[in-house]
Amino acid sequence: MTTEPAELSSPSLAVVPAAERGATRIADRVVAKIASQAAREAAGEVPDEAAPAHATVVVLPHSHLRSSGETPFGTARVRVHLELGYPTDIGARCARVRRHVVERVRALVGMEVSEVAVQVERLHLTPAHGAAQGRTR
Repeated sequence: MTTEPAELSSPSLAVVPAAERGATRIADRVVAKIASQAAREAAGEVPDEAAPAHATVVVLPHSHLRSSGETPFGTARVRVHLELGYPTDIGARCARVRRHVVERVRALVGMEVSEVAVQVERLHLTPAHGAAQGRTR
């Protein structure tokens, strides 16, 4: 003869189905901080006078997610602002930033990133390049 523990047999403590328990919401600012850090990691060397990378994030509304069957934590659109040293392969560095932001946000938050827009706000002439030409601005 098996007996159930008192707390499981009580009608007031019945198990609530997962869909009715609620949801975890990840704040936009948390995703923005993760995206900013990922952009800094991927951008590589940044000149000393450059501002650190920063990101703005738009998380798509939950109603959109339920209709399209995407991840439970939603989908984000990210805009990253960078300052880079120059000369550099700007396209390759921006592509690396995009990939890394998508990977880190997915890994750390469980959120898909539908778009990463990388805006290069300023290019900084690297000291070695400026010295080689004998001029600075």
